[in-house]
Amino acid sequence: MKVYTEILGNINKNPEWKEKLHDAEIDYIFLDQWTAQKSRFLGKGVSGEEYPIALKRHTQVVDGDVIDYNPETGKAAVLKIELSPVLVIDMGALADKDHGTIRRAVELGHAIGNQHWPAVVKGTKVYVPLTVDRKVMLSVMETHNLEGITYEFQKGMEIIPYLAPHEIRRLFGGAGHDSHGLGEHHHHPITHIHFDENGIAHEHTH
Repeated sequence: MKVYTEILGNINKNPEWKEKLHDAEIDYIFLDQWTAQKSRFLGKGVSGEEYPIALKRHTQVVDGDVIDYNPETGKAAVLKIELSPVLVIDMGALADKDHGTIRRAVELGHAIGNQHWPAVVKGTKVYVPLTVDRKVMLSVMETHNLEGITYEFQKGMEIIPYLAPHEIRRLFGGAGHDSHGLGEHHHHPITHIHFDENGIAHEHTH
């Protein structure tokens, strides 16, 4: 069985590949957010065909990656990634404020910590993956009603460009999923955040 070891191109980012596959018969391989963090996994196309994929270590696949193309048959295999939404909490309005602002920052960290939600702190924004019902997450935020803190859900794929690979794994590679790769199985740590008395964010991984 052929093993696919490289990404040939991307139909979303490379115009030449979009044009090349315009009339091709594309077998889409749908990946969940857990599998998409791996460099070795067994993909399955909508056709039912299996694709053993073994890319270079730390390779980050993205939606639209082309792993196979045969110009003679006009057939191709393309990855499709489905990422869950992310709650983006913007604390920009709290920057350079008084001690009341620090108190609200600590309250936010307390609220997130109580829910045991994994999170990534990036600049003045806190990214929290959708791990429970969307209404539950919004209810928690509304209950605390923290002045100066705004929040909204954004598509997972829209968040990716702002994050480093290890941050992407924190948000979308949650523990507790079964591995369906080629013998690869690792425990991925979960990171929580808390704010100290000075309003400084700290990450705790376990």
